[in-house]
Amino acid sequence: MKKFTSVAFAVLVGLSLAVSSALADHARGQKLYLKFMKDATGIKGDAFAAQHTIAEWKALCENGAEGLIKEYSQKYPGAAEFLQGSQFKKFQPDICDFVIHYAKDSGNVPSC
Repeated sequence: MKKFTSVAFAVLVGLSLAVSSALADHARGQKLYLKFMKDATGIKGDAFAAQHTIAEWKALCENGAEGLIKEYSQKYPGAAEFLQGSQFKKFQPDICDFVIHYAKDSGNVPSC
């Protein structure tokens, strides 16, 4: 019984680590915005995230962020290549988490 408990505990710890690393991270999203989008948009992250409410950002981030890609490729043509590229697809969960976390109605203020 003791061996079973040890194995079950190890599996539980392993799964919790795997799940936590798969979740989006607003701090990482902030860094990615600064690295890949700030120069292209010409605005700081706080102003970018404050363009929409939480609900609006969630809607823009649905379906692989189709709405975000469409709106911001038109608003900021300099960001279109990044937004429509494979790199954005990889970073999209973190960037969406960033803008949702710091949306204008969130009460949170980023330091960028």
